[in-house]
Amino acid sequence: MKPLLLGLLFFVTLLTHGAEAQTEYRYSYVPKQLYAGQVFPVTIMATDAETTRPPEFRFDPKSSAKPLELSPLIMQNGKDRFYTFYFKAGRQDFHLPALTIVDESRTFTLPSYVIPVQTLQAAPEDRFCGVIASDFKIRTSQVSTFDEKNNLVYLSIEAHEANLEDMAIPGVVEGGIEKLKRKGSLVSGEYYFVIPANVDRITFSYYNAIKQQFVPLTVSTSYRHKEVAAQVDLNPKDSGFTKLKKYALIALSLFFLVMFLIYRDRFYLLLLIFSVAALVLIFIPLKKICIREGAPLYILPVSTSTVGTTIEQRTRLPVLHRYGNYYKVEYKHGITGWIKNDDLCKN
Repeated sequence: MKPLLLGLLFFVTLLTHGAEAQTEYRYSYVPKQLYAGQVFPVTIMATDAETTRPPEFRFDPKSSAKPLELSPLIMQNGKDRFYTFYFKAGRQDFHLPALTIVDESRTFTLPSYVIPVQTLQAAPEDRFCGVIASDFKIRTSQVSTFDEKNNLVYLSIEAHEANLEDMAIPGVVEGGIEKLKRKGSLVSGEYYFVIPANVDRITFSYYNAIKQQFVPLTVSTSYRHKEVAAQVDLNPKDSGFTKLKKYALIALSLFFLVMFLIYRDRFYLLLLIFSVAALVLIFIPLKKICIREGAPLYILPVSTSTVGTTIEQRTRLPVLHRYGNYYKVEYKHGITGWIKNDDLCKN
């Protein structure tokens, strides 16, 4: 009798232990309200998740709502594990698709949700740039001359849960976002805009979804050579500063030549060689590229840039600068802009 009771007790213990060890899934966070364009998280909680292998997540393929990344952000808290996906709201109510979770040999289904979406109301004085984020930082900024009347401003931005792709600063001549990268909640990008040269600074705001308020940011738009020298030069035309360097090198070369002729010191000869070599590098003719007829000349080196004009006929122009897949050129009548690599002559 005792062996039978012990066997039953052991069997019940195994069943109880197995039941306790099973992982269950449920939503731990789904927002109750959204703004149009907002990037937001949806988090699934797995209880007693002790296995290292993550489950397979399958959102309803018939739904138009897709996560921004297929792989979730994973966090462990004790025996519980959290899987976070990020979505972006449109202008209509957001329909979170039903989710099927395949964990080893078991399948779970989480229901769909409808989340109300409203349009964020911003007053003109808020100067709202269109970005909704939980955090927004300008890592670096740079200003260079664009033409006689305008400056080109570059901002390197890092934000969390942000729709940077919708960024548009009010009051600028032209603007666009490039090099957009998203990893989990973190998103980074480079924003370019053109602004009149007589404007020293510009203020705009983003909406902080956590604080639920507009946060103003001020950026200097005045041109300083030290800024350009320290970062990427997006408009390297032959400015007065460059001419000054040429004249200074010529004067130094003449000075070192005279000193060498007087003292016959090799030190002055060495300095003369260096200054002449620098002059040669400055005066080397710029490389020319062949541009096809009808090629668009973009205002900025970004995919969202407006076309300033078009190349009327096949031509060869000096390259002022290269940035990624774009070439900086000066067209007729002093018009400057960027040509895509795809618009070069094929033969």
